[in-house]
Amino acid sequence: MQQEVLATVKASTPRRWLGVGMLAVVGAMVLYVALAAPPEPHWQVFLIAVGAASFWLAYRMWNATEDWIELTQTELRTGKGRIIARVQDVEAVDRGVFAFKPSNGFLVRTNSKEKNVWAPGLWWRLGRRVGIGGMTAAAETKFMSEMLAAMIADRA
Repeated sequence: MQQEVLATVKASTPRRWLGVGMLAVVGAMVLYVALAAPPEPHWQVFLIAVGAASFWLAYRMWNATEDWIELTQTELRTGKGRIIARVQDVEAVDRGVFAFKPSNGFLVRTNSKEKNVWAPGLWWRLGRRVGIGGMTAAAETKFMSEMLAAMIADRA
């Protein structure tokens, strides 16, 4: 049985293109500097590694932001079905200015520690903390965080 989706967060198309494009431009510029005007050999290796890492991150971000996040009565999950956090395990939702959260997003603290995961531009998990946001619209993430906070308040 499919659960009703209460809120959805997607990466906005212009931010997605801009973010991935900026990473690709940085990668191209660093590789150009490394190959067109080679510095000392150890610096050249460093620049090539940074350029390759930028392209790898752009690729990861492009694939990650194709997905979206859904909130149901029981779980916070990706559009592809990966469970980010169960609502019953959510301890708190932090939307504060000084919270360690993604841009335009919010932080969720859970009761149980999970494996570290990172979907650049969309969400991440470090132990008990889950960050939702990045290339997402502020209105969508605010609505989702308020829905999740209301569900936690009703539970208590």
